[in-house]
Amino acid sequence: MKARLLILTVAILGGFYFVTTHTFSTGGDRGWFTWAASGSATPNSGPLPGGMQITAAEAAPALLPTEQNNIAVYKKALPSVVNITSSMVTYDFFYGAVPEQGQGSGFILNKKGDILTNFHVVSNAQTVEVTLYNKHRYKAQVLMTDRAHDLALLKIEAPDLQPATLATSRGLQVGQLVYAIGNPFGLSGTMTRGIISSIRSIRGPMGNLISDAIQTDAAINPGNSGGPLLNSQGDVIGMNTMIDTGGGANQNAGIGFAIPIDAAKAALNDFARYGKVLRPTLGAHYLSIGPDIASQLGLPPVPGVLVERTVAGGPADRAGIHGGTQQAYLGNTPIYIGGDLIVAIDGDQVTNDQDIAEIMDGHQAGQTVTVTVYRGQKRMDIKVVLGIAGDSGDVQV
Repeated sequence: MKARLLILTVAILGGFYFVTTHTFSTGGDRGWFTWAASGSATPNSGPLPGGMQITAAEAAPALLPTEQNNIAVYKKALPSVVNITSSMVTYDFFYGAVPEQGQGSGFILNKKGDILTNFHVVSNAQTVEVTLYNKHRYKAQVLMTDRAHDLALLKIEAPDLQPATLATSRGLQVGQLVYAIGNPFGLSGTMTRGIISSIRSIRGPMGNLISDAIQTDAAINPGNSGGPLLNSQGDVIGMNTMIDTGGGANQNAGIGFAIPIDAAKAALNDFARYGKVLRPTLGAHYLSIGPDIASQLGLPPVPGVLVERTVAGGPADRAGIHGGTQQAYLGNTPIYIGGDLIVAIDGDQVTNDQDIAEIMDGHQAGQTVTVTVYRGQKRMDIKVVLGIAGDSGDVQV
């Protein structure tokens, strides 16, 4: 009996020794663990400690063409994208000074150090600091602000700057690939990709109208404001400026908007020529009305913009456009009726004040436009020389 127990014990120990000192087998692969690894190891390159065998990939897998383009866009654009930190001091309930900081993005326009960003990124800032992609930091000077277009121009003194390449925002197509690079939630150098979802006019974060804003599903979050929206060549077609969260938390919900780069170019051209942005205006206050209300006012049953009043001495007033002469109420809102109904400018149909703002964005102060109006039932074309928004107490709607 003891002999049998001894033989059984020896057999068990011998089997354990055989299993632990010989090569493992997986899936009928005859003693080989096969995995893919980066690098250039030779297949079946020999046993690891303990006798385990491996098969390694000869090289890293080739990148797909779309991946190669993503990388090319990032490498081209990243050196021109900057992080912007704006600092200010507020006061608490006890009038104690409380320092606050805001984060945003921007992009370099030229080797002189001009940088474009959103107005709301630097609004009310007492100091502005720019951090380049190489982590060097510089104090920035605010050269220009344009609240109406939500634009700001900064300047830094730094060597070896790499400017962004500006494309055009004309002819953009829904479905085009686009890329956003910026500083979301303080995570510098972040790139996201999506498509152009729509081209539409919206109200910006400052309450300003953004004509032909580029809507995209590329992830845009707080901190992306002011950064570039790029096409598949890595050229700037817009400036990321706001997101629609659908009423949820202040983060991406697949609906972001960018200011078209052509609007920014127009503002920059004005600043270069005149030292300020000359936003053109008709010099009037308007009320959008539909065909039903137009008929009640003795006008043709067409949609248009009713001129409630003109700015004294302004472009519309000088051209002979009539404002309202009688106060009335639209619901609980007091309005002035009896003025001209604007239905077109330079042949472009006008149905609301947003149409007028979009048309103004395509013109410059000092240009002459033909304004088509109804005065009662009479249709008239009136030549108007556009003025500068803000002059003579004018308010651009």
